[in-house]
Amino acid sequence: MKKVITSIISLITMASLLVGAPKKDIVDTAVDAGSFKTLVTAVQKAGLVDTLKGEGPFTVFAPTDEAFANFWPETLKNLLKPENKDKLQMLLTYHVVSGKVKAKKAKKLESAEPVSGGSLKLSVRDKDLFINNAKVVKADIKTSNGIIHVIDSVLIPNVMKDAHKKTSSTNHILKQAIHKGVPMFNSGHHAQTAALYMKAGNEVLGQCSSSVCSSAANTIKTAMHKAKAEHCPTSQAWIMRHAFDQVLASAN
Repeated sequence: MKKVITSIISLITMASLLVGAPKKDIVDTAVDAGSFKTLVTAVQKAGLVDTLKGEGPFTVFAPTDEAFANFWPETLKNLLKPENKDKLQMLLTYHVVSGKVKAKKAKKLESAEPVSGGSLKLSVRDKDLFINNAKVVKADIKTSNGIIHVIDSVLIPNVMKDAHKKTSSTNHILKQAIHKGVPMFNSGHHAQTAALYMKAGNEVLGQCSSSVCSSAANTIKTAMHKAKAEHCPTSQAWIMRHAFDQVLASAN
């Protein structure tokens, strides 16, 4: 009788453990939460669903929809395009750390290595956990293959910060050139306009030698090559203007 009772107690204990264990993985947990729609869409576009549904375990720092709303809108729009899948993967995996890192442990760490590479800075401010400059607003959400910590802003790898800075600078140069060039061209000063646009093109090439804005640099370089082959200032100005418009359109 004593053995039977012991067996029953063991079964009840095992059942309670099974009931208490999280049954949903990281992706399904995020979907059910309803406040990570942008993140889930990004994960799907990046082809990371199967990875984050895998065995893991993973620790995910999950930005809310509100956090993504405060992220660079033109950058997010571009990242969701199929041709930028690798960049989107880099951004998302910057939010993922291998293993289960609970908040209590994270508060004792100074840094963590994300799956994307690089480093995340961990710190405690007024008892709150911060990942870089993102505040953890809800910690230790358990899933079947890891843990989710909800954060209030998107974590941005340094290489993407550099790219954004250069893109913003490039756009400013081109917009300024167009602003000055349009009235100049309309007044009949086509040669001066062409010279202005060529100068702006050289400025862009000067700051876009690295891969972070190679697409803009290639567009401008090709246009300058075509413009130099032309003998008509009007054609030169239009070739450059079309290239500027193409670069600016790709950033929106």
